[in-house]
Amino acid sequence: MYSINSLKKMEVVDVKIGCKLGFIKDLEIECNSYKIISIVVPSEKVSFFSKNNDIKIPWKNIIRVGVDVILVNVDELFNS
Repeated sequence: MYSINSLKKMEVVDVKIGCKLGFIKDLEIECNSYKIISIVVPSEKVSFFSKNNDIKIPWKNIIRVGVDVILVNVDELFNS
């Protein structure tokens, strides 16, 4: 089992290209079933005045939660 604090300290990595996406910014949780629906990772800022578009990764796109890294497949998010 993992605590929310331990999840937020893990780096999120895309398995397709090996790109580091960053660390978890937030979690979306279903209150009735107490399950995580998605994780939110901050996107890179293009400029100071740009709108911050965070990347929301559904739990179904998480491949593996390791000791210090979370492997995800974001390819499905951008191709659908």
